[in-house]
Amino acid sequence: MRRQNLFGLLGVAVLGLCFTGCKDTKTLQENQQLKAQVAELQKENGQLGNDVETLTTARDELTKENGVLQNELNKKRQPAAKAKTASRKRRRGRKAQQS
Repeated sequence: MRRQNLFGLLGVAVLGLCFTGCKDTKTLQENQQLKAQVAELQKENGQLGNDVETLTTARDELTKENGVLQNELNKKRQPAAKAKTASRKRRRGRKAQQS
């Protein structure tokens, strides 16, 4: 009986070590995959950060240009001082007198 118990315990111990080894291997593989994914995400994050800086600079330049163009447009829209003309009644009256 004691030998059977001893062999049983040894068998369980061996199987336990095998499963532990498999779990460690799987865990290591998952760890490596996750590390690769983290590295890829960090690379993408860096690229996106550069893109944001580029777009911010472009937006600032366009905002300045837009302000300049709006100022020019406002200057053109301001009514120019016109010379006073005779009222329409007088012009009509003159035409009527000439006929």
